[in-house]
Amino acid sequence: MNVKIGMRIPPKIGAEGMNRVAQWAASAGLDVLDISNLTPQWKDACEQAGIGIGSVDAHHTGHLLSRDEGRRADALEAAKRQMSEMAALGGSVLFMCLVPEDHTLPRKEGFAIWKDTFPELVRHAEQEGIYIAIEGWPGPAPHYPTLGCTPEMLRAMFEAIPSKHFGWNYDPSHLVRLGVDYLRALSEFGERINHCHGKDTEILHDELYECGVITSTFGEKYGFSEGSWRYCIPGHGEVDWGKVAVRLDRLGYAGAVSIELEDHRFWGSLEAERQGIHKAAEHLAKYFR
Repeated sequence: MNVKIGMRIPPKIGAEGMNRVAQWAASAGLDVLDISNLTPQWKDACEQAGIGIGSVDAHHTGHLLSRDEGRRADALEAAKRQMSEMAALGGSVLFMCLVPEDHTLPRKEGFAIWKDTFPELVRHAEQEGIYIAIEGWPGPAPHYPTLGCTPEMLRAMFEAIPSKHFGWNYDPSHLVRLGVDYLRALSEFGERINHCHGKDTEILHDELYECGVITSTFGEKYGFSEGSWRYCIPGHGEVDWGKVAVRLDRLGYAGAVSIELEDHRFWGSLEAERQGIHKAAEHLAKYFR
């Protein structure tokens, strides 16, 4: 397989500064870094370390889904500028989570705003050679307003904008917590995958008995959890990464699987984060190397 293994940069590792981050990632055997803002300095740091750029975070998504037409128009121009700037520096994957600025916005209304706003953005992406990858995190409780987190919505979005330049960030951890078949979703929407996250979810069956699938009333027992599940590194949850790898290989996917470190067991110190990245990379390398 030609899949690259990378990471989103956790906070303690990131605090070391871009040159040390890039050098450490390369020494850990990673191929790419997902970064929040592609600048000439980041490009140089990665080139010197011999590591590639995975995805670049979009900066204007909340306002792109604003009820205010003026705010949407301004955000659209800003997003187009970001695309042009990252393309000039060699970036190609723009990562975004479609969380509206108003977290109470019903998803159906958010979809209508998206359908009005995004065709122009995607046309610009096509012109610049940029591939948008939307994240399936359902958004903050209690409203869960994020667009594109369920198959019914992905289907509607991909039918509305058939261009491959508007696609999916496949992260099975979100599908597992939502009770969605992550392999079936991969089979249905695999052609639209522009990026992948290496993250997993453990279902906490005792907590599931206590609070069901809704958020816990009196607080979660673990970090990166809402009660009946917790995010974790690959290999510590429900996802069969061997089956994911087989399907990605069949699809001809040649992008990155970037570790997104959201696991309370590997959090809170530089040493813990590095250990979590190492363990996650070791597990993913069994299937993607």
